[in-house]
Parts: sequence; C-alpha cells; structure tokens
Amino acid sequence: MLAQDLEEAAPPRHKLHAYADVAVVVVVLAGTNLIAHFTTAWASIVTVPVAAVVLLAMMRRRGLHWHELGLSPRYWRRGTLYALGAVAVVLTAVAIGAILPVTRPFFLADRYATISGALIASMIVIPLQTVIPEELAFRGVLHGTLDRVYGARGVFAAGSLLFGLWHIASSLGLTSSNRGLSGFVGGGVAGQLIGILLAVIATAGAGVVFTWLRRRSGSLLAPIALHWSVNGAGALAAAIVWHTTLS
Repeated sequence: MLAQDLEEAAPPRHKLHAYADVAVVVVVLAGTNLIAHFTTAWASIVTVPVAAVVLLAMMRRRGLHWHELGLSPRYWRRGTLYALGAVAVVLTAVAIGAILPVTRPFFLADRYATISGALIASMIVIPLQTVIPEELAFRGVLHGTLDRVYGARGVFAAGSLLFGLWHIASSLGLTSSNRGLSGFVGGGVAGQLIGILLAVIATAGAGVVFTWLRRRSGSLLAPIALHWSVNGAGALAAAIVWHTTLS
C-alpha cells in the first residue's frame, strides 16, 4: 500500500524531464549572460545568438514542438497582425516621449549620439544580437519549457522575472551613460543601484507584455516586433534628440 502511495505521489517520468529541461535552460542562460558581459568583446557579440540557437536545437531534440516554441507557421498571420499593432503603439509612444520636455532628457544616451551609429544599432545590431536571440531564448525555449511544468502563471511569473534579472549585467553603467536617468536617480553607487533596480523592474514588466503577446498571438513574431520597436525606435529617437538638442 505504501509503495503504491509513493508511486502515485511521485511525478511521472516525463514531468521530471520537463523540470530538468527548465533547469538546463536557466543554467545556460545564466552562463550566457556572464560570458557575454564579463569576458571579451567578441563574446559579447556572438554568445547570446549562439546560445539561443543551441537551446532551440536542444529543446527540439528533447521533444518541444514548433507551436510550443512560438515558431509554428500556422500562427504567422495572427502574429503579423499583433506585430503591426504593437509597433504602431510603440512608435507613437516614442515619438511623444521624444517631443515632450519632461521625458525628452531620458533619450540622451551617449551610445546613440550619432545618426549613423543609431541606424546600424537599430537595423543590424539590435535585431541580430539582442531582440531575435532573446525572444528565441525567453519567449521561445524558456516559455515552452516553463509552460509544460507550471502553465500560464509560471510562464508569466518566472519567465518575466528571469527576463528582468537577465538585464542586471547590461544595466551596470546605465546611469553614467544616460543624462536623463542620472539626473533623476542621482550619481554614485546609490544611483547605480537604483538604476539597476529600475531596469530590472522595467524589463520584467516588458517581459509580461512580451509573454502576453506571445500567448495571445501564438507566435514569436509579435514579441519580436514589439521588442525591436522599443529598442530600435528608441535608438533612432535618441540620435534625433541628441542632434536637435545640441543644434
């Protein structure tokens, strides 16, 4: 009788495999983040895209279907419609933010001080190095593995939190390179910590929106489009604000 109770209480084998898949994805993402931000310049360029492709191949081999990864052609049409809507909303918000005197200083980021640099970042670097790999990894692979174990609540909570924590390393110099943010939170160690905390909260919130789009549309096209429009349009707006402010 006891043996039967223990057998019923133990999770099925496929459930254990699903937990293992989640653990593997999280460990690989953590290692990828450390390598990308604390090793060499080349590692910062290639590590995240390579890791995303490797994770995708691994989880496909482990049995995740294309629709679980947000890559099923059956959802491309719906994903495209949601993508167009998301981009329109973001472009409108960015334009308003760049015009209003209250929010305009937050666009003064040093790395986008030139139009040519912003164009390269927006059209090449951001999509290939950041947006597509991150969406494949988080709203694709991590989403699929978490959904098998924890369902929608787990995907929204754990997936979004991990996406926020993913941005700690990239936020270390955030306040020193953004005049608007440094003026808002202050300088020094305290300002840097507040900037990191705000970045984690903001990106975790963005993760919730990306996840909602992913689940609503069934496709990665929608969160990829939203992610790109936030980063890419922000870069272009920053360059324009720099030039119009200095002229």
